[in-house]
Amino acid sequence: MMSERLILADADSARDALTFSGRATRVGDEGVRLQARGGVLAMTAAALAPQGLLDRTPTVLAMRVLRADPELECDLVIGELTETPDADQLGLPAQSLAPAWAGVAPPRSGWERTGELSAATLASRAQWGIAAVAHQVPTDAGEDAVRVVRGSVWGQPDDDLGGLPLGVAFAALSFGFIAGEEQAPVFTNGRWTRVSLTRGHVLSRGPAVTGLTSVRSTGAA
Repeated sequence: MMSERLILADADSARDALTFSGRATRVGDEGVRLQARGGVLAMTAAALAPQGLLDRTPTVLAMRVLRADPELECDLVIGELTETPDADQLGLPAQSLAPAWAGVAPPRSGWERTGELSAATLASRAQWGIAAVAHQVPTDAGEDAVRVVRGSVWGQPDDDLGGLPLGVAFAALSFGFIAGEEQAPVFTNGRWTRVSLTRGHVLSRGPAVTGLTSVRSTGAA
């Protein structure tokens, strides 16, 4: 049976978890994966994910790691977290979700550093993509048409991101991972790539993930 509450290490961790959950809800409707063990909670949400076997859109995930109650153990996908009277605890919905993206888990080890990206570059490319999506979406477009445009823009490999899909920048901005000047290391493992910022990680997998064979710095000098 699913527990009614998610118990974090403290009130600050609970607020962070609630913020991540809220941002995930604004980005999409495919929930947040909660994986907790040994006092650590990993929260993952899809900024971009393919819809069906023939969809070539890459998978782009946002992940934030927080401190949790040492006794908390879980692995489930939920729609949204809610506040409770206890500052270090959050309410869980009555039912869990089963989105397709949650069945493709990134590796936990074996990552190799292959490059770095500046936070400024991620922010500028995300803003460019937002403008491109707004420009291309037809007036009174339906949900399917909007999804196609978003997939075509965010799924494209971007030269300024070393060949990673533009959706990596979108995820970093949308989930609040970009703050100040920062050089984010880039790691790869097979078809997966991870951009690690101070506030969280962006993981991508799919046909658009290429390049980043050497350490390089991007953005303004």
